Amino acid sequence: MTLEITPIHASPHIRHGSNAGQPLTRRDGILKVTGAARYAADNNPAGMLYAVLAVSSIARGRVTYLDLDAAKAHPGVVEVMTRANRPPLALDPDAKTTPFSFRFEALQNDLVRYANQPIAVVIGSTLEAATEGAALLAPRYEAEPARTGLDSTESFVPAAVRLISPPEERVGDVEKGLAAAITQVDATYETPAQYHNAMEPHAIVATWEGDALSIDMPTQGLALSQARIAEIFGLAIENVHIRSPFLGGGFGSKGVMSGPMVLGILAARLVGKPVKLVLRRDQMYGPVGHRPPTRQRLRLGMDGEGRLTALHHHAKTVTSTFDDFVEPAAEASHVLYASPAIATTHEASRIDIGTPLFMRAPGEASGSAALEGAIDEAAWACRMDPLEFRLRNYAEVEPISGKPFSSKALRECYAEGARHFGWSARPLEPRQMRDDAGFLVGWGVGTATFPALVFQAKARAVLKRDGTGLVETSAADMGQGAWTALAQLAADSLGLDIDEVEFRAGSSDLPDAGIAGGSAHTATAGTAIHAAGGDVISRLAELATRDERSPLFGAGNAGVLARGGRLFRRDDESRSESYADILARAGLADIEGRGEGARDPNAAEAYAMHSHGAVFAEVKVDPDLGQVRVTRLVGAFAAGRVINPRLVRSQYYGGMIWGVSFALHERAIVDHRSGRVLNADLAEYHIPVNADVPSVEALLIEEDDPYVNPLGIKGVGEIGITGTVGAVANAVWHATGVRVRSIPIRIEDLAMGAEFAG
Repeated sequence: MTLEITPIHASPHIRHGSNAGQPLTRRDGILKVTGAARYAADNNPAGMLYAVLAVSSIARGRVTYLDLDAAKAHPGVVEVMTRANRPPLALDPDAKTTPFSFRFEALQNDLVRYANQPIAVVIGSTLEAATEGAALLAPRYEAEPARTGLDSTESFVPAAVRLISPPEERVGDVEKGLAAAITQVDATYETPAQYHNAMEPHAIVATWEGDALSIDMPTQGLALSQARIAEIFGLAIENVHIRSPFLGGGFGSKGVMSGPMVLGILAARLVGKPVKLVLRRDQMYGPVGHRPPTRQRLRLGMDGEGRLTALHHHAKTVTSTFDDFVEPAAEASHVLYASPAIATTHEASRIDIGTPLFMRAPGEASGSAALEGAIDEAAWACRMDPLEFRLRNYAEVEPISGKPFSSKALRECYAEGARHFGWSARPLEPRQMRDDAGFLVGWGVGTATFPALVFQAKARAVLKRDGTGLVETSAADMGQGAWTALAQLAADSLGLDIDEVEFRAGSSDLPDAGIAGGSAHTATAGTAIHAAGGDVISRLAELATRDERSPLFGAGNAGVLARGGRLFRRDDESRSESYADILARAGLADIEGRGEGARDPNAAEAYAMHSHGAVFAEVKVDPDLGQVRVTRLVGAFAAGRVINPRLVRSQYYGGMIWGVSFALHERAIVDHRSGRVLNADLAEYHIPVNADVPSVEALLIEEDDPYVNPLGIKGVGEIGITGTVGAVANAVWHATGVRVRSIPIRIEDLAMGAEFAG
């Protein structure tokens, strides 16, 4: 079979613009810093009531009693919604209509499946009244022992990981490769449960008008949420309108509908008035997803030259007792290092938790943390510099699929990052460097990678007689800068300056922009915008080139250029005409085009598509106390065409800081008696502050990938995590000589290492 792969959309009409590639500041920045940006919970429709969840304090059992009389006696409580009076749904909350339709809690029974599960909703005239009413319910339970931890129940091999991927993939004979190895590494790494903790909690303001439903809520996928709500409530999809112009972070937790949001809609239907429901910070630890813990065993074999002969990456994780989301941690070993034999395998156990969910770099973050540590161990076992070992073993083609990818970009990331960091001065042996204050100094490296995804999307573009443009798509901006980057692409698609284009997004009545997830939103929505702009320019060009009165008449075959609000003949730029004149002569107030975006299936069949990077970390460790500080991070990343370098660097910084958090700070601590998370707040759930990351640099490596999508764009939102965790952990080993395989690295882990005292 011969594949026909088109690197870019062929068209006789070309648009030139100077907007993309510019480091523009955020268009919504002033709105956000002045408080004028309206987030979901900022909306207060007339007559609105407040809903507060009552949640379970046990992880497993049944609710046997709620003191409804006490709650309803509160003067500010309007109603209490329980399973007895909850309005009906068109869909069973435990139904599974697609792999991406997660089961949720909507008071369908008295069972408790995890701690913090909603068990009632109290609706009041004020937030305070509803909160007090929820406390007055004083629930009683028939509790069963909570099953927590990786080993609390029997393991099973899941049908799929990441919902749709096979749990096991192999190439070559791993056992044979290990047997032939001169040197082996067998290491087990553990990563903890983590929670999304977006700055903005999940929130919804719901208003019913007959069978029409109006919603303000943060969502990473407006069309997906709209369709899911219509399915759950049995509504025509056009009767569901969602507004979500701004999200205060999402990280995957706002990509699918969750039970609390459904309960907010049900509460509004029950009382016949608008209702606002906002989760407290501690209520986000349960019903809206998290990253599950993992235990990962890596077995690596190397020959006498330090080349891999075998790599087996096995991951064990957990999911809930009632649904399936299995973290694909072992898949991290699919794409980076070449070996004649590779196996990736998964197992899971079911415990009493809310269902895990996509969390920034799902699988890649936890999997690369273990893989990059094991690769460093392999380098040391071979007495090789860890960067040299990676260069010797990085893959020219994707190891499992055999598809080629942009390996040259990874080489350049290694080289430029190492040069900028000063890696050549690193001693091979650990515990060889100290600063002037006597602190142990260590340098580490980690390879970064993330798949370059593209989803399906649509957009609408309009050129107006006054020379301005309008572009619409239901994009979601959760802090990554979509309002700005997509507006830059919109302006270039129309051959206009960004100040001449109105960009509309954040509403479900606009064309479907796909989901803001998988580091794919700019590529996904941007490709649709590019196509819509091309469509309207083609329509405008057709008007002009068929009109004998136009200086562009007869230029159809030669084509035109769109630039600065004018069309120019490609073969003679002295002949041009403004958009306004073309429309005026045609008697049109405006002209519209539409476009769709999706990946070329032939290109996807022929090539593996990834963003690449290399992260270098410096840490300093107190030799007496074991306190670790990351003093320097340098990341070099190649992610295709850069639409806005300022925003791209911001995303890299965020990912790298998250990697520091993963390596040294962040973990959910579970009380194994109750199944509850003990540190369910931002005081005790530790994340980095400014003092924890004094120096972060992101280098943008040029890369032209003509196959990834028509714009050559790759994602940047998650890749920064994947190399950083390993880089920091490896730097800690280089500083101390202690290899900590339990993430996050804690003072006590270092202090207990025999090498540390040396």
